[in-house]
Amino acid sequence: MVDLEFLDKIRLATTPWAQIFVALAILAPNYNLFAKVNIEMENIDNIPKDEAVIFAMNHTDRFNYWPFQYKLWATGGYPFTTVWVKGKYFNNKILGQFLKLCNTFPVPTKRYLIDEFFKKIFHRSTTRDEYRMIKDLLDKKIPLSDVLHSASQDVKTLLSGKWNKMSGVGASFLQYIENYYYTMMERVAQISLGALFEKKLSIIIFPEGTRSVQLSEGRNGIAQLALHSDKTVIPIGCNGSEAIYPSSSPFAKSGTITYRIGEPMTVHDHLEDFRIREKFQLFSKKSQEKYKEVFDAATRTIMKKIDMLLDERYRVTAQ
Repeated sequence: MVDLEFLDKIRLATTPWAQIFVALAILAPNYNLFAKVNIEMENIDNIPKDEAVIFAMNHTDRFNYWPFQYKLWATGGYPFTTVWVKGKYFNNKILGQFLKLCNTFPVPTKRYLIDEFFKKIFHRSTTRDEYRMIKDLLDKKIPLSDVLHSASQDVKTLLSGKWNKMSGVGASFLQYIENYYYTMMERVAQISLGALFEKKLSIIIFPEGTRSVQLSEGRNGIAQLALHSDKTVIPIGCNGSEAIYPSSSPFAKSGTITYRIGEPMTVHDHLEDFRIREKFQLFSKKSQEKYKEVFDAATRTIMKKIDMLLDERYRVTAQ
């Protein structure tokens, strides 16, 4: 499980040798010998070579950042990257170690924490209805009294005083998840800012938070990071990767991937309307409550830029 101890052990490298090894030993032979993968980078001059940036990319498949990283490395002159990755992928020890070596780090969600603690106590995952019920309670969309009569016995156990006795933490399950999530996100903030400013790494972020061939709604973590760090956001439209990586196999099929690179976005131009001039704590509950509308509006602006860089079949406007 990705917990505070796990995050404390994350060590990013300015020169990630595992990324270079993967590029040389796996991707180069795959893309050039065993398959013929054509990677097109339109408007690559929009990416500055002298600074770490935040890449905002649509997420069509499991591996659509690999060809992008490979092309940047093969072109030369650009900072190396790190990637925000779902926490669940680090649960597998072998995959988790590979991801750490390749300079990525996990960003946990409340859903991940809910499911992991549920499995720890009841030795099973939550059902869709159980998760939705707990999440709605966390978000204060429904009162506790409305769900107790319809909740499963396991959920009732979590929501009752039995949780306190089982866990020994002295807090309700909902309060514990909320506090633990924001404590972990404080550490994610430290890692992200350290990557951008200390390690000089660009960060690849999929604002949608999950895979979708057609662009879906973005989450506001990317906007928070951009507005807090004053770093440049580069919108990227990835087209064709899901045909190259149609399954969970890391070996690409032949074809063409086109990355359209949009104009840089900063708080001095495209994001100026959302600039927050006072200091705020990155990824904190207080900041989310105070500036949520600003974060959401900035995220929508970034997502619209990505949408404009996509072929018709990927675009929101195709609906």
